Amino acid sequence: MKPTTKQNSVNLGLYLGATLSFITVLFYAVNLDLMIKWWVSLLSLITVIVFGVLAAKKAKSTLGGFIDFKGAFSNYFITVALGIGISTFVSIAIFSFIDTDAAAYLNEQILIVTKESMERFNAPEELVAQTLLEASKKDNFSIATQLQNYVFFLAFISLLGLIVAAIIKKSDTNKA
Repeated sequence: MKPTTKQNSVNLGLYLGATLSFITVLFYAVNLDLMIKWWVSLLSLITVIVFGVLAAKKAKSTLGGFIDFKGAFSNYFITVALGIGISTFVSIAIFSFIDTDAAAYLNEQILIVTKESMERFNAPEELVAQTLLEASKKDNFSIATQLQNYVFFLAFISLLGLIVAAIIKKSDTNKA
């Protein structure tokens, strides 16, 4: 039996989740400081987009080279939602249950990086102090924050998915 487009998207979503989780676990094991580098976020973003595009293109191929906008977006969305969800679950497990000290350390490092960035851009001292005070109250690795980040990232990546679906869609002009 030939796999359906949705099955292909679920499979790609599982691979995406495994890839993002591997990156998280690898950086956790090698050097926690890597997790707050800007290029890690960029790497993750690119990985998610690539898997989403692959899901839409694979669906199009499975359907004989034709796919409507809804189908392209649905396959993209299934893949990225599942992959990011798996990665979020792994991060929650690590930072909320396995090693809460790592979460506390990263929260401190985020404050340091924030302060250094603001000072580099010559932000007023009052603004720096106020921003750091507000940021120190936030636990970036709490379950609620990670779930909130999942929803916001999924919304953002879905907007990109709309563009991808618009590019990939192709109608069969021979059908009446």
